[in-house]
Amino acid sequence: MSAGEGYRVEAFAPSLHDYLRLRQVAGLSPKSEAGARIGLAHTCFAVRVAHGAEIVGMGRVIGDGGCFFQIVDIAVEPAHQGQGLGKAIMAALMDWLQANAPDRAYVSLIADGAARHLYARFGFEETAPASVGMARLLRQGTV
Repeated sequence: MSAGEGYRVEAFAPSLHDYLRLRQVAGLSPKSEAGARIGLAHTCFAVRVAHGAEIVGMGRVIGDGGCFFQIVDIAVEPAHQGQGLGKAIMAALMDWLQANAPDRAYVSLIADGAARHLYARFGFEETAPASVGMARLLRQGTV
């Protein structure tokens, strides 16, 4: 898979180090090293974007492998944004889902800000007012 001159979209999850680094530099919420290690091991499918020897982007599909899938961790280093890498990541994830997810599987994602325009190009629609996404950040020791 290619993403443009000098970039390669590879069907591999990023390393733990690259995962944590990309989340930080792309402005995504931080994750613990322990949580990231477990989460990466339970990935259904992932891609990383390489520029030379550097990993500059990523995206993952998580889920139960049958009924429900979620697209997460779409991240591109700021210095490499505007090169079509987000679109290439989404295309690779959607190709995998089309080939591997059963008929009628539900694929969801959370769209931050203007990213919803990118996701709309891949057929994603806002669910409100019929349903509203909800989230909670768990902290150890809280109920």
